[in-house]
Amino acid sequence: MATENIRELSLVPDPDSYQEDAAAKALAMTIAQAADDRKAGDIAILQTGDVSYLADYFVIVTGFSNVQVRAIARSIEDAVDEQWQRQALRVEGTSEGRWVLQDFGEVIVHIFLPNEREYYDLEAFWGHAERVEFIPEPTSDQNSFSP
Repeated sequence: MATENIRELSLVPDPDSYQEDAAAKALAMTIAQAADDRKAGDIAILQTGDVSYLADYFVIVTGFSNVQVRAIARSIEDAVDEQWQRQALRVEGTSEGRWVLQDFGEVIVHIFLPNEREYYDLEAFWGHAERVEFIPEPTSDQNSFSP
């Protein structure tokens, strides 16, 4: 059997899939960092590609006011545009600012107010997805000390 046929049967991993997953993970990390830059709380990255066809990663964060939820959403859009030259395919919920959903294709972002995040509990719903560790990078204003 030819190698191409074996790959079609998913017996041998496709090397391109590793690069695609690495790019999707890097995008998820960019999104998480942009959310952290706007003081988002409880940032979670779930690797959903193995358990769902919807996206490779979900990034789930909390904003503590409608204004902050919208600011986090704008920060994410700006960071993805600047670093990846991409726009979200779809954005929902911005006007209400209670739950903003941003679809970047391989990464879907959920920005919740605390009550909405608790009610929908996506981490429990996607509990079988692997959680990816996110360690925020310090920003310039976090590095400065003012007495």
